[in-house]
Amino acid sequence: MKIIAVIGAGTMGNGIAHVFAQQGFQVHLIDTQEAALQKAMATIDKNLDRQIAKNTILPDQKINTLQSITTFTNMELGVKDADMIIEAATENIEIKKSIFKNMDAFAKKDCILATNTSSISITQLGAATQRPENVIGMHFMNPVPVMKLVEIIYSQQTLPEVTQKIVALTEQLGKVPCVVKDFPGFISNRILMPMINEAIIALSEGVSDAKTIDQIMKLGMAHPMGPLQLADYIGLDVCHNILMILQEGFHNAKYAPCSLLVDMVKSGKLGVKSGEGFYKYPTP
Repeated sequence: MKIIAVIGAGTMGNGIAHVFAQQGFQVHLIDTQEAALQKAMATIDKNLDRQIAKNTILPDQKINTLQSITTFTNMELGVKDADMIIEAATENIEIKKSIFKNMDAFAKKDCILATNTSSISITQLGAATQRPENVIGMHFMNPVPVMKLVEIIYSQQTLPEVTQKIVALTEQLGKVPCVVKDFPGFISNRILMPMINEAIIALSEGVSDAKTIDQIMKLGMAHPMGPLQLADYIGLDVCHNILMILQEGFHNAKYAPCSLLVDMVKSGKLGVKSGEGFYKYPTP
């Protein structure tokens, strides 16, 4: 693989573009908004400077990385020559299905279509294409340049050789591939989101305050960040949506989002990105 197209220039998309470009791939970063692309390139530039400051890369590597990324607002132009496309749009199944339909129409016949979804069914996304055997999940963790894990999700239709290619590609990026089957929430969010939800339930019941709940999990369970603070960083709307996917996918009420979480999302308290969640943050 030589050319990797990334659709979506947000936090995950620019991080994915960063790591591929840094490993010598030609990256086509695609977004409908030119402003989003400019912001993404500025973020990549800033993150490369951080790596230089930490002596993890040399200044020449920053130049080469930035020169390896080309931006596009036209999806067809951005994906037509790609060997693999990674969709990193917002966590909404209808938006993702629409993107996959267009990816399928514009991409080369042998192109692998991947998604960075953290919870949405790979099977459903594959069904939006004429090549479900070439559709796979490649769930990076945030922040992408730092976190080692990539959760690789295959459906019943995904060819074993496609999974093997993505495992090898992940290792080429210096990441650790962990392969799982296509179930709601996969492994990461199937375990993480109920824990976050239970912390919110405990808070809503007045068992303790947010800071204490987080401190107990950090000091007692060796978590680097407490569940409520982590929820703020993920985005409370994202947590809510993933819990809904789990509830609907497993037909089990135990995954239902806590009423406090629902109310906070309705009131626009989404965490870091809105300036307030379980904690307050500088206005973004």
